Amino acid sequence: MTSFTKKGNEIFKRAAADYHVTDNVDTPISNPFEEGTIENMLYLKCWIDTVQWHLEDIIRDPKIDPAEALQLKRRIDRSNQDRTDLVEKIDAYFRELYKDVTPLPQATINTESPAWALDRLSILAVKIYHMREQTMRSDASEDHLALCRAKLDVLLEQQKDLITAIDQLLDDIQAGRKYMKVYMQMKMYNDPSTNPILYAKKQKGEN
Repeated sequence: MTSFTKKGNEIFKRAAADYHVTDNVDTPISNPFEEGTIENMLYLKCWIDTVQWHLEDIIRDPKIDPAEALQLKRRIDRSNQDRTDLVEKIDAYFRELYKDVTPLPQATINTESPAWALDRLSILAVKIYHMREQTMRSDASEDHLALCRAKLDVLLEQQKDLITAIDQLLDDIQAGRKYMKVYMQMKMYNDPSTNPILYAKKQKGEN
């Protein structure tokens, strides 16, 4: 039987491939999975990561108009917040899934939650897609192609190891050998009450 993480990785690969049908950061998402399902959330997660990958490419154009760069920077900031919010929703799914599991007396906590591990796997899927593209370029030197093939091999090995590690983590949580304890990210720079630049301007405006 295919593991949860392998299925999730296939969804990530599909999202990355679907995005590249148009390869346009403004293409509306067409999520093929039912709203509210874990599959829907995983597809959306990788779509966000893929769009952001390309936004990061665009903003690094040395000839970009400063006004456009500022708009892109703010779009990337919103994307990062969307990514964080979605990861926390995915962790909520796992908390609900394992809510009736009683941890064993010797149970330990993991360094990261299942959803943040899946976040890494999603971004890795996007990186693999683009590294594979580099290995197929007709305008690149053989040295470049060989270097990218070597990097792709490492990324694929990393992907295999990460899939195994996440499945082991989920098995351990289900068996009570590990327990989930999730800390919300509580990003401060997007919050007008905790970002000093934002609340200082607000206070000045009130005076």
